[in-house]
Amino acid sequence: MAVKRISSAQSALPLGSLSAVVLDTETTGLNVRRDRIIEIGAVRITGGTLKEAETFAKLVNPGTAIPAQSTAIHGIRDEDVRPASPFGKVIEMYQSFAGDAVVIGYSIGFDLAVLKAEFERSGVIWVPPRSLDVRHLAKLVAPELPSESLATVAGWLGIPVGTRHRALADALLTARVFLALVPKLRARGIATLAQAQRSCLRLASRLGEEVAAGWHDAVQTETLVPAGATEFARIDSFPYRHRVADIMARPPAIARNDEKLRDVLTRMLRDKISSVFFEPFSVGADFAIITERDILRAIDGRGIDALEAAASDFASRPLITIAGDEFVYRAISRMTTYDFRHLGVTGEMGELAGALSARDLLRQRASDAVALGESIERAQNAPELGQIWSELTVVARSLAHEGVSPHDTAAVISRELRALTKRACELAEIEMEAGGARPPCAYAMMVLGSSGRGESLLAMDQDNAIIFEKGEPGGETDQWFEKLASRVSDILNDAGVAYCKGGVMASRAAWRKDVDGWREMVGSWIAHARPEDVLNSDIFFDALSVHGSGELADELHREAHEAAAQASGFLKTLAIRAGEFQSPLGLFGRLKLEGGRVDVKRGGLMPIFSVARVAALRAGVTTRSTPERLKAATSVDPAIIDNLIEAHRVFLKVILEQQLRDIDRGIALSNSIVPDEFSAHERDEIKWALAQVPAVRDIAGLPTFG
Repeated sequence: MAVKRISSAQSALPLGSLSAVVLDTETTGLNVRRDRIIEIGAVRITGGTLKEAETFAKLVNPGTAIPAQSTAIHGIRDEDVRPASPFGKVIEMYQSFAGDAVVIGYSIGFDLAVLKAEFERSGVIWVPPRSLDVRHLAKLVAPELPSESLATVAGWLGIPVGTRHRALADALLTARVFLALVPKLRARGIATLAQAQRSCLRLASRLGEEVAAGWHDAVQTETLVPAGATEFARIDSFPYRHRVADIMARPPAIARNDEKLRDVLTRMLRDKISSVFFEPFSVGADFAIITERDILRAIDGRGIDALEAAASDFASRPLITIAGDEFVYRAISRMTTYDFRHLGVTGEMGELAGALSARDLLRQRASDAVALGESIERAQNAPELGQIWSELTVVARSLAHEGVSPHDTAAVISRELRALTKRACELAEIEMEAGGARPPCAYAMMVLGSSGRGESLLAMDQDNAIIFEKGEPGGETDQWFEKLASRVSDILNDAGVAYCKGGVMASRAAWRKDVDGWREMVGSWIAHARPEDVLNSDIFFDALSVHGSGELADELHREAHEAAAQASGFLKTLAIRAGEFQSPLGLFGRLKLEGGRVDVKRGGLMPIFSVARVAALRAGVTTRSTPERLKAATSVDPAIIDNLIEAHRVFLKVILEQQLRDIDRGIALSNSIVPDEFSAHERDEIKWALAQVPAVRDIAGLPTFG
C-alpha cells in the first residue's frame, strides 16, 4: 500500500482552512537508508483546527536492536517494541487513519525518507504525499532565530513545549506551531498551500543540505507546474468516476409505432420528458426515438395535421445507444460526436434500460453548483469558507476545461463571491448578537466592481460598502457597522478573499455611510467630477446588494444613475478616464512584456468595462454586465461593439487560464499573463483583442489617436 498524493485542486486552499495530518516518527538512528522506524505518531488538523482527540500512535517492531544512544533520546527500548507489529502492518493502520491528507511535519524530509526506505524494504511502491515542512515555514517568518529546533520555534511563539521526543508528543507540538505560524505567513503574502510550498522551495541552501543528508524532498515540484488541458481533465473527475446508469432516466418511455403524434406529445408534457422511444418493427431491428425538436419540426413541416399522423413517422432510426455501465465521459463523447442531445441506454442483456439527455448531464452539473451554494450557506467559520473557496477554483477549472464561456464562468465565480460575502456578514452578525449587539437599524452590505458586474475571476479581493438607514459619522450606529464590517473583512481575508489594497471596504469610513451620507457623497462626485472622485465613483455604479435591506441599496443605485445620466461634465470625465490607457501591443504587433508578463486587465479589460459603464450611464441603462452595457452604445457601429464584446471574452479567458496555472505553482494571482505559455493561435487571439481596445475611444467620444 502506498501513501496517496492529494489532488492539486488543494493548491488554492488557504493554510488556515487546511485539513492535514501532522506526522512524526521515532527511529533507531539518523541514517535514512539504514535505520528503522520504531514509532509513528500523528494528529489530525481539520479545517484549520487541531483535533487533539483524533490521534494515531503505534510502536513498530524494527526487527533489529535499538542503539543505546537512540534510546537515550526517545526512551524506547527493545522490550517496548518486541510485542509491536512490523512496519507493514502499522503503516496500513496509519494510512487508514491519514487517508489522502496533506502531511505536515517538522523536518518532514527526514520522516519521508525513512518511510520511503521502509516501503522499498517491504516491496511496496512509494508515492510521496503532498507535504509541508514546519521548520521551513518557521525559517520564512523568523530567519534570525538562534536555533531551528522545534522547541526554540515553539518558545518564540509562546507555545508550551512539555514532553518531547516521542512521536505523538512531537506531532502535537508541531501542529500547534504550524497553526500559530499561519497568520504570520499570511501577513507575508503566503496564504495558500501552493504558495507555502513555492516559498519553501526558495530556501535553496537549506534544501541542498537536506538532499546531501539523503532527506526526501518536502515539496514535490510536480505539484507546482502549469496546469494544461490534461490537468483540467483529471480534476474534472465526475465524468470519469460515474457510470451512465447513475444519472440516466428510467424506465424508458416506449410507445407503439401506431400511436399518434398528438398522444405522444401529451405523454411527454404529462410526464415531463423530452423523448420517447418506439419499439422495433421486427425482431433484430432497431429502436427509434422522437424528441421535442422532432415534434416541432413535424408541425413546422406539415402544420397542425401532423398531430394526427403516426408519431413514428417522424422518429429517428437507428437509435444511438450506450451501455449503462459505460463511464459518463463516454456518453459525453458520443453526444458530441453525433451532435445528439439524447441517447438510449442499454442494460446487461442489451435491452433498452433507460434514457440519457443533455439535460441530465446539465442537471448533474447544476447539482454540483447547488451543493457548492449550500455549503456556503452552512459554513460556520472562516476556515470552512476557505475550503469552499478552494472548491470554487475546482469548479472554475472544470468549466474552463469544458469550454464554458468565460463570461458564464466569471458569473459563477462572482455569484459565489457574493455568497461568500453574504455568509461572512451573517457570521459577523451572529458573533455580535451573541454579545448582545443587534443591528441598530436596517442596512445593506453591497459588493462593488467586478463582483457586482458578474465578472470576477480568481484574483479577487474585497470591494464592498455598507449603507444604513440613519446615523451620524462616528456615532454609535456608525461604530456598530464599523465593527461589523471589520469582522466581515477579517472573515473574508481568512477565507482567501484578500483585503482590498485600495481600501475599498466597508470597514473604512469612506465606504460606510447612512442614506443621507451616501446621497451627499454621490452628489459631490457627480457635481465636482474631479479625477479623484472618478476613481472612487466608477466602481460604485457596479454596486449590488448581497445582504440586508436591498431596498436601501437599490434606491440609492437608481438615484445615482438618474443623476449621473443628466451630468454631462461627470460623464465626460468618466469617458476621458476610460480612454486613458497604454496598450501593451507595440510596433509590428509585438507584446510589451514586464517581467515576462502582460497586464491584460490594465491595457485590455479595464478600458472596455470602463467605457461600457459610461455607455450605460448615458443611456440610462441600469444593467451591470459589460457586454449588455456595451450594447447600450447604439450610436456606434455594431461591428465595433461586437468586436469589443469578443475582446472582453478573450481577456477573461486568458486571465482565467493563467490564474489556474498560477494557483498550482503557488504564484500570487494577478491579471497578467505569460504569453509564452499560450499557443501561437492563442497569442494571435490576444493580439487581435488588444488591437480592438482603442475603439473604446469611439464609444467615449474621444479622438481615436493620442
